[in-house]
Amino acid sequence: MLIDTDVLVWMTRGHAGAAARLQALTPWRISAVTYMELAQGCRDKQELARVKKGLAVGQAEILPLSAAISDRAMQLVDAYALSHGLQLGDALIAATALEHGATVLTSNAKHFSAVDGLPVEVFVP
Repeated sequence: MLIDTDVLVWMTRGHAGAAARLQALTPWRISAVTYMELAQGCRDKQELARVKKGLAVGQAEILPLSAAISDRAMQLVDAYALSHGLQLGDALIAATALEHGATVLTSNAKHFSAVDGLPVEVFVP
């Protein structure tokens, strides 16, 4: 299971359902893109420290971007950016999941549903 950024954000906002679902997934697997999105969303160094602590508690494995993931993401952008509005971050997360044979856990199913062959588990907040 590859956890999308939005599910982690729901957990940080205190959503009990998100916390319960994520607890069942320990250790967590996230894309390097998800880490960067979380870090960019921090307002100060204390928030960043809390994000890092939370990832450590979840024993998060951060999957790095690779040449294969970049190539796959470019193919996804070619196939889905114009027709379905697939954005860069989501293309990289989807490509990471595809390359690792993982299902994406997300509350933004619309972002990933068009991608052929990508298993998606929808988290409903």
